Amino acid sequence: MASTTTLFVTGLTTGLFAGGASCAAVQGGLLASAVGRRATAWSPEAWERSGLFAPVGAFLGAKLASHTLLGAALGLVGAAIQPGPRARAVLLVASAVLMLLFALDMLGVRAVRRFVPRPPASWGRRVRRSAKSTAITTPAVLGFLTVLIPCGVTLSVELIAITAGSPLAGAAVMAGFVLGTGPLFAVLGFLLRSAARRWQGRLSVVTAVIVLAVALWTAGSGLRLGGWWPTPATAPAAAAQPPQKTVTTTGGVQTITVQARTNSYAPTAITATAGVPTKLVVATDNTNGCVRSFVVPDEGVQEILPVTGRTPIDLGTPTPGTLDFTCGMGMYGGEITFQEPATARTTTPKETAR
Repeated sequence: MASTTTLFVTGLTTGLFAGGASCAAVQGGLLASAVGRRATAWSPEAWERSGLFAPVGAFLGAKLASHTLLGAALGLVGAAIQPGPRARAVLLVASAVLMLLFALDMLGVRAVRRFVPRPPASWGRRVRRSAKSTAITTPAVLGFLTVLIPCGVTLSVELIAITAGSPLAGAAVMAGFVLGTGPLFAVLGFLLRSAARRWQGRLSVVTAVIVLAVALWTAGSGLRLGGWWPTPATAPAAAAQPPQKTVTTTGGVQTITVQARTNSYAPTAITATAGVPTKLVVATDNTNGCVRSFVVPDEGVQEILPVTGRTPIDLGTPTPGTLDFTCGMGMYGGEITFQEPATARTTTPKETAR
């Protein structure tokens, strides 16, 4: 089990490098509503005195609180339930479908409105009243409610919180994730503050278009995580490293070594021998980000890798065929091709890049 500090860093780097844009696309409309209404309802003098920190700081602070509490709850759930890779993949694809419906609804496509999940009427009225308010508490209320509309990346981190297996570790990964998304939300808030009056009518359209793109990306991630779509190759990153033996055999056991880096695995295409007891070793060296959530869908394997170390995974005795591996978000991955002894050969990162 990964340490609480390790999970916090994982959440932080994932939020910084991947979660910011995704969350801003899905949840930015709530911040836009709060900031926009303050800009149009307040006098110019009052608006200037309020500064940027008041609305954006309240929004992010409440979002941090709600997601940290959620992380603690998910950690408790994870102590009893551990979802497999395929279950995680199904949840990601379902999240993408929901985002697609929300985006089309925002664009005014009436045909999808009956399929868009709606909150209870009483809750909806309360949220609408909150969004219309110009009080400082409005951004805080909306920020707290972002926990109810997660983007695809948020869902992935929530699943990591479940695998954490404890309330403290689950809270740590979710808190780190929200802090990682903070800088982009701050920039978004500044832009909204500067252009709220001119762009108020266009923000929903722009947000909807971005949500469509994120939905497609999330769907692709889910399909790759489930092993239903090939993972993207990262051969250029592999080529940057010196050649090394990827497949070795000692004492009748075949060992395949994969390097996990912050934004890739190397090599991404490996040829090994079928019919031989095989061990996969995933090596990390000061590695952070979603690659530390390592998944082999067909084997039901999911591991949270240490920042630095070597994690062995028993693959049994593989039969001829291809075995995919991917990160926990379906963004990075590769494949191992097991061949009959007559045609199998070892592969180095340099050969993979050719």
